[in-house]
Amino acid sequence: MVQKYQSPVRVYKHPFELVMAAYERRFPTCHLIPMFVASDVMSEDTSDDGSTVKVERRCALDVDAPRLLKRIAGVDYVYFIQKNTLNRKERTLHIESHNETFSNRVIIHETCCYSVHPENEDWTCFEQTASLDIKSFFGFESTVEKIAMKQYASSIKKGKEIIEFYLKELEDEGITHVPRWTPSSLPLPLPRPSSLSTSPPTLPKLAITPCVSIPLPADARDGSSADTKQDSSAPQTDGQTENLAGTPEDKLDADYIKRYLGDLTPLQESCLIRLRKWLQETHKGKIPKDEHILRFLRARDFNMDRAREILCQSLTWRKQHQVDYLLETWSSPQVLQDYYTGGWHHHDRDGRPLYILRLGQMDTKGLVRALGEESLLRHVLSINEEGLRRCEENTKVFGRPISCWTCLVDLEGLNMRHLWRPGVKALLRIIEVVEANYPETLGRLLILRAPRVFPVLWTLVSPFIDENTRKKFLIYAGNDYQGPGGLVDYIDKEIIPDFLGGECMCEVPEGGLVPKSMYRTAEELENEDVRLWTETIYQSASVFKGAPHELLIEIIDASSVITWDFDICKGDVVFNIYHSKRAPQLPRKDPLGAHGITSPGGNNVQLIDKSWTLGQDYSMVESPLTCKEGESVQGSHITRWPGFYILQWKFHNMPACSATNLPRVDDVLATLQVSSHKCKVMYYTEVLGSEDFRTACYDVQSLGSMTSLESSHSGFSQLSAATTSSSQSQSSSMISR
Repeated sequence: MVQKYQSPVRVYKHPFELVMAAYERRFPTCHLIPMFVASDVMSEDTSDDGSTVKVERRCALDVDAPRLLKRIAGVDYVYFIQKNTLNRKERTLHIESHNETFSNRVIIHETCCYSVHPENEDWTCFEQTASLDIKSFFGFESTVEKIAMKQYASSIKKGKEIIEFYLKELEDEGITHVPRWTPSSLPLPLPRPSSLSTSPPTLPKLAITPCVSIPLPADARDGSSADTKQDSSAPQTDGQTENLAGTPEDKLDADYIKRYLGDLTPLQESCLIRLRKWLQETHKGKIPKDEHILRFLRARDFNMDRAREILCQSLTWRKQHQVDYLLETWSSPQVLQDYYTGGWHHHDRDGRPLYILRLGQMDTKGLVRALGEESLLRHVLSINEEGLRRCEENTKVFGRPISCWTCLVDLEGLNMRHLWRPGVKALLRIIEVVEANYPETLGRLLILRAPRVFPVLWTLVSPFIDENTRKKFLIYAGNDYQGPGGLVDYIDKEIIPDFLGGECMCEVPEGGLVPKSMYRTAEELENEDVRLWTETIYQSASVFKGAPHELLIEIIDASSVITWDFDICKGDVVFNIYHSKRAPQLPRKDPLGAHGITSPGGNNVQLIDKSWTLGQDYSMVESPLTCKEGESVQGSHITRWPGFYILQWKFHNMPACSATNLPRVDDVLATLQVSSHKCKVMYYTEVLGSEDFRTACYDVQSLGSMTSLESSHSGFSQLSAATTSSSQSQSSSMISR
């Protein structure tokens, strides 16, 4: 498998020419990089006007590898070819490196670029990409890959520090300015320290210089991670963010990452940037915020494939249920405002938003009977959306990354009535949804005054909670929370709620029993649940091997326009459009039980009779379109004839595919390909008159975009796993990714 690395944009607040002078001091050897033992200039070419200089070097590295592995490989040093192109006129330096040693077994390729900052010509930007592909290595492929990634991560971490070190050295020597190149100027030699020889060294037998400690600036030494405690006397920004080096919108700045996302290792930064870039390439429109992408990566230990899988599922879920608009559209019923014993209350000592839940005082049975499971779920989702918003606010207020919140659960009053089966069922479902779509948002959970019945509830609930989340639980029985190591270690004394012995008035409702007069029948709740939670323009369907899902659309007027927008939630399907002059028979719903399906979420309808012949009883009006798992497809078809049109989603058998560098959406959720041969589709269709369609096209074109076709009430969400654009001709629609 190919390992890839993509750096953020690192900014040196020094002019390009001065940074180049510091960069040249790394050669022919660098005492700050012990493994870089020698380099030899193989060729050097300067343009006639002196603006462009091309240098090719052969570098020797003493890789820190086991002695046995070096003996098996038969080498002491690994050689690389480095090609540098310095353009003094454009003020850029492009670096390309590849390995010479074992080039038939291992392919290493690296590109770097120094350039002028787009918003400040006195600053310099640096970007770096690399790839590692180990074809074979005497049976030690995995070991070599780990060694290479470890060595590379170490060198990346030191890269900026080394340049800063030489910049400081230049300053100590009185060199603070290097003039820019002009057409009339001669090529200027870059300053070199007198202690370093400029003559080519003899390869490869050079002594290795001991590592020298690199002095770091104070802000780098004092930087804190997203969840590091901060002294209360530390200055705050009062909601104003500091001025950071700006970069193009599609790139991430290293200073921005540290300020808003926390201290990440180079490989973690690379995972974030690559996943973000993948979303930009495959997901048209709005993409999740960087901190939200980072949460999914942390939830899967920065495994890109696994993180991408759950992120795609979550984006589809958010689109289907329009979660992005929940805070604007959801209004809590009065019974929740009166009897739901939870609410936000200041922040903890780390600056995290603090949510208090008096679970022991909550009548869970009464709330479920009065509201239903779906209303409770939606209310909890609104709490999580509010938590995300508060994290962003606190990040600005405290001047450091805050990506999660603290939850304080008071169990005073918890008894056997809280173990009511429907209530526990609702709780488990809520936990499942929150775990899947809001990973790494719980920083700490403080459980206070746990009674004897708590172990029973914990036994029921804990298997549904992620192991990393369970590690964040702190449980206190009785009044243990009042002593050392208790509540005051995590929450300032001034904001401890009054019902816990503090002096701060808490606005969380006291709860109580929900009046039985507010209870609703199961039938009323079922109808209400359907109205609330299926408040979406999309329908869902299941597609099985040998059992496609088909949708009938009757067209009265020719030249009408059929539009569609569908997401492939699971599996790969082939999308077809057929036309028939005669109406098909009544839909045949495929029994779910025949395919081992127990969830009621999707249906399967088949319209085309097996006795029908393609070309006689019905005809294909569009070329088949293969749609990959995780994709979102939008398109349209202008009908030529009246009659019956059938939209079909058919199971697609994946052919054996060759290895690829980075899988697209077809490999994102590969682990979900189950033996039941089941696919899931979420779709929306609409029929427009030709005049309405032309008007819609004109409106879209006037905005300079034809990325989607929407009517005034379609309500396409901006969130999708990978949106595709569509254009259409008079006879057929063209769907592209």
